[in-house]
Amino acid sequence: MWKRLKNLPRDTRDTLFLLLVIAWIIAPQTTELPLWCSAMAAAVLVWRGSITWRCKKLPSRWWLLGLLVVAGVGTYASHHTLLGRDAGVTFLVVLLALKTLELRARRDAFVVFFLGFFTLLSNFFFSQSLLVAAAMLVGLQGLLTALVNNHMPVGKPPLIQAAKTAGWMALLGTPIMVVLFMLFPRIAPLWGVPEDAMRGRSGLSSSMEVGTIASLALDSSVAMRVRFEGDVPPRQDLYFRGPVLSSFDGVQWRTLRSGLVPQQQLLANLKVQDVPVRYEVTLEPNNRPWLLVLDGTLQAPVASGYTATMSADLQWRVDRPVSELLRYKVQSHLRFSHGPDNMVIGLRDYLALPRGFNPRTLALAAQIRSDPRYAQADSAGLVEAVMSRLRTGGYTYTLDPGLFGTNTADEFWFDRRQGFCEHIASSFVVLMRALGVPARIVTGYQGGEVNAVDGYWTVRQSDAHAWAEVWLANRGWTRVDPTSAVAPGRIGDLQRLEAPAGAFTHALVNVNPRFALNIRALWEATNNRWNQWVLNYSQDKQLNLLRNLGFESPSWEDLSYVLIGIIVAVSLAGAAWTQWDKYRQDPWLRLLGRAERKLRQCGLQCAPNPSPRMLAQSLSQGGLTTPDAAAKWTIWLLQLEAWRYAPQHGSGEKSGHGLATLQHAFGNLPKPV
Repeated sequence: MWKRLKNLPRDTRDTLFLLLVIAWIIAPQTTELPLWCSAMAAAVLVWRGSITWRCKKLPSRWWLLGLLVVAGVGTYASHHTLLGRDAGVTFLVVLLALKTLELRARRDAFVVFFLGFFTLLSNFFFSQSLLVAAAMLVGLQGLLTALVNNHMPVGKPPLIQAAKTAGWMALLGTPIMVVLFMLFPRIAPLWGVPEDAMRGRSGLSSSMEVGTIASLALDSSVAMRVRFEGDVPPRQDLYFRGPVLSSFDGVQWRTLRSGLVPQQQLLANLKVQDVPVRYEVTLEPNNRPWLLVLDGTLQAPVASGYTATMSADLQWRVDRPVSELLRYKVQSHLRFSHGPDNMVIGLRDYLALPRGFNPRTLALAAQIRSDPRYAQADSAGLVEAVMSRLRTGGYTYTLDPGLFGTNTADEFWFDRRQGFCEHIASSFVVLMRALGVPARIVTGYQGGEVNAVDGYWTVRQSDAHAWAEVWLANRGWTRVDPTSAVAPGRIGDLQRLEAPAGAFTHALVNVNPRFALNIRALWEATNNRWNQWVLNYSQDKQLNLLRNLGFESPSWEDLSYVLIGIIVAVSLAGAAWTQWDKYRQDPWLRLLGRAERKLRQCGLQCAPNPSPRMLAQSLSQGGLTTPDAAAKWTIWLLQLEAWRYAPQHGSGEKSGHGLATLQHAFGNLPKPV
């Protein structure tokens, strides 16, 4: 097998190498493509490789036409359009694979190369992570190697030779790439992100459907990174606020859309009480129009390119979905109060319950009200009664509660007595409303962990959480986390949720847990640097760079002038290098070139890049000169050849004096005509 691989014909070797490069480029985005597309692309590449290996004929055009129709129909069926990002990438991948089935001539190869470059770039529509960037760098090297190899039509040059040339090309292009990256004006984000698909996974959404998820798959990917200035608050105080859900139809919680007139809407009425905690958030793209901040944020977060506004329920939103890595600075007060101090008409929306749902929970509320211990209790006393029931009633926290039925609160309180934070928070709010206490659900992230390598606080999707807020007279909205009564370790420092580890990770943890944690911390710190310095390189950073260069009030025009100036300077430097390289060229070749040009100017016909002997033969046959001039030219040309190729004597080094003599003699040669 190995011997045959070494002795493959060049066409077979080159085709197999190109197929491997294409497979490498397509592989990272197979999770984002429809299953049929990935399967079809893989099958076509394997088919083409089999044809090449067995030296069989390529399929007819009818085969290609049929497969193209299948690809078009499949793309339309999957995306309901042939336009747009997702449909375009799907169709592009299939076209790239199909094009290999008609790879006959160099022109076909060039089409495959350019389709490959476009497919390589399409990977960044779905992810701009450091890992994907490194994989695409390898793919770029592979495509450049195949392209260089395709320009070597003679013989069977080794692929390593083409790879070295391609590497030098990429290396020479790196300074240009860096300059364009640093100075090319930043516009709207080029790379989009796919819609979130958080169903059945931890994470945030604009709604919460209780009971339809049998088990929760923890996602350990990073949701955001936080860098605190000064001391980090206790982990149990780290509640990063997201969507507030107040409208319940029996199955799903949504944001409140009240029918009241605007004058009757509740105001935030946020009042802070302590020194603010200052920190910087690097938010991963989520295609959602909200900013995650700690509760009690009075001033708008500073997010470049976005306008942030706070709703009446303290949620900070921006004017468009966050489709790129976003960094913003925040000041939050951990001791605060908000909402009305006294009962107002707008609070009725937070008492509403759908009819016909959870009758046993309503009966439980009536039972608590009739209990002599709580007959005269205020809202705070009722909250404590329900929390005490959670602590002592045998309720447990689980990620695998099974499917709930229609009456989710009834099943939690009386049947299953287990669930994850969504079940607990929803059942708690339903019971509090049944007790006449205004309540709502708040979703966001709670906790996180510090990365010992770079000091950033890492908040993962597995830290997504749901808690409750109840309205208390003279206190306003007050946070109550019912999950803390069921599983205190979920909120404090004792227990963090972890995603199920893969086989390799599980084995590594079993061998050396500390080593596994250190490796993950190092990788995440490296990825964070990539995010901070590359993905988050914004227009503000470009303008700061110009300020450091001496511009007082830099603008896009200044950025363009600097970029144009650098391009002109580099062009002039390239021209100067060309002249210098031409000057340092082999003086013997330069002298031969002068002789060739002089003879051609006189009408001599000869082959391209002739040797001195070839020029002498053409001169004797051309009849351009007198016999005496031809003899002098011939003698000079043969002396020039002898200086270059005659055997060496003595030290074995060419004499510069001899070449200088030939240069002097060249000036004394008679004109050919």
